Amino acid sequence: MAEKKGGDTSLGMAENVEAFLAYLLGFVTGIIFLLVEKKSRYVRFHAAQSTVLFLGLFVIKFVLGFIPILGWITGVLLGLLGFVLWIVCMIKAIKHEDFKLPIVGNIAENIA
Repeated sequence: MAEKKGGDTSLGMAENVEAFLAYLLGFVTGIIFLLVEKKSRYVRFHAAQSTVLFLGLFVIKFVLGFIPILGWITGVLLGLLGFVLWIVCMIKAIKHEDFKLPIVGNIAENIA
């Protein structure tokens, strides 16, 4: 996707740094940046995507944790998937590239 140039943010940091930080602690920092950032749609999108992705994975893993064996195995696989997506999303954000995950990205666009 095309690279975007920096814009104005509420916190005075570069957009790519704020977007990167929105992923740093998963849905926790995603929610924080959703509440704090008012100016940058780029940052708000990444904060929303972080929140939807990692809160969704957290809930799914929690529910699956109650299912013996199969649920635990699925939870481990989702954990690995979440780790890979976490790294990819942070790299894309710090490079200031547009990166929208399927399904999750559409929900995040509506939130942002």
